[in-house]
Amino acid sequence: MTDSAAPQYDIEFIASLGAITAQQWNAVTGTDYPFIRHEFLHGMEVTGCTTAQTGWQPCHLVIRDGTRVVAVAPMYLKSHSYGEYVFDWSWSDAWRQSGLDYYPKLLTAIPFTPATGPRFCVASGTSQEAALGLAHQGICEFAQRNSLSSWHVLFPQENLSDQLLARGMHRRDATQFHWFNQGYDSFDDFLSTFNSRKRKSLRRERRRVAEQGITLRAFTGAEIQEEHWQQFYRFYQTTYAKRSGHSGYLSREFFLQTAASMGDQVVMFLAFKENAAVAGALCFRSSDTLYGRYWGCEQEFDCLHFEACYYQGIDYCIAHRLQRFDPGAQGEHKIQRGFTPITTCSNHWIADPQLSAAVGDFTRREAQHNAQYKSAAADFLPFKVGS
Repeated sequence: MTDSAAPQYDIEFIASLGAITAQQWNAVTGTDYPFIRHEFLHGMEVTGCTTAQTGWQPCHLVIRDGTRVVAVAPMYLKSHSYGEYVFDWSWSDAWRQSGLDYYPKLLTAIPFTPATGPRFCVASGTSQEAALGLAHQGICEFAQRNSLSSWHVLFPQENLSDQLLARGMHRRDATQFHWFNQGYDSFDDFLSTFNSRKRKSLRRERRRVAEQGITLRAFTGAEIQEEHWQQFYRFYQTTYAKRSGHSGYLSREFFLQTAASMGDQVVMFLAFKENAAVAGALCFRSSDTLYGRYWGCEQEFDCLHFEACYYQGIDYCIAHRLQRFDPGAQGEHKIQRGFTPITTCSNHWIADPQLSAAVGDFTRREAQHNAQYKSAAADFLPFKVGS
C-alpha cells in the first residue's frame, strides 16, 4: 500500500475504547506489551481512572480501511500534566505568560505508565509510512480544529520517535535505569559481576530484610487472590497518601477488575511478617521484559523497598529468562544496584510557531545535558572493570 491509497482511509477519534472491540484493537496492537492491550486501557476507563473528570478524556485514534481497522493509537485530551512522567510545567507557565492556554492538550501515551513501548500500531499488510503520514496530518488538523495547544507522544519506541522527528515533531530525551540479563544463572551469578564493596553492600541489604523476619513470595496470574488485591490496594493507597497527600491515580476497581484480568502478565511480590502481608510490589510482563509499576507498604522496614521493587524482580527475570527489567521512572539509587542508564524519549508538536521554536531550542539543549548526565551516571555502576 502506498501513500496514494491514504485518502481511502477513514480517521476517527473515539471517546471510549468501548466503541471498538477488544478483538479489533488487539489484532492491530498485539497483546505482548501489556499496557497497549484493549483490556488494560478500556479497564482504566470503566474503573474511573481515565475520564474527563480525572483530566484524562479518552480520544483514541482509529484508522479504518472500509470496515477493517488498520491503525490505532491510545490518545487523551488532558486538562493537566499529572501522571505523565514527562514534566512540562515550565511549558505551561510559558503559555500562560504569553496569554495563551496550554490546556487542553492532546496526548498519545499509556496513562500513569512511563514504560517505553508501542504508541502507534499498524495492522499487518498496511504501510507503516503511509498510515503514520495520514495519522500525523489528521491529528495535527484535529488539534487545530479544537484549539489544542499541542500534541505529545510519550515513551515511544525509538523508530517511531525518529519518524516523528523527521516529520517535524521535537524530540525530548530523558534517562531511566534498566536492568539487563546477561544470561545469569542466579542472583549470585549476577552479583559476581560487581566489585567487592558493592557486592557486600547489596548482600547486606538483602540480609537485613531477612533479619527483620520478612519473607517475600511472588504470585502470578490466577495465584493472586482477591484478598491479595485488596491488601495491595491498601498498601498502594497508604503509600501515595504519605508521599503526595492523595490516594493515588488508580482506583480499587482497577486492581480488582482490570489488573486481575491480565492473567499471567501480572506478577505481584508480597512481603510477609508473621504470616501477615506488610508490603507489596506489582509488576507486569511481556515475553522478554518485566515492568515494575506500583509499590506500597503500611510500615517502614529497612531495605524492604529495594528487596520488593528491585531484587525480587531481578530474581524473577533470571528464573524466567526475561531479558530486561524496567523498574519505572527516575531513581539514581538504582545505579549502584546494577541498573544501567538508558535513554527514553518523547515527541512534541506545538501549534504556535513562536512557542514551537522555543520548545525546539529547549529540547536540543536539554538533549546535550541528558547525554552528559547519562554518561556520568554510568561511571557509578557497580560492575567490575571489564564486566
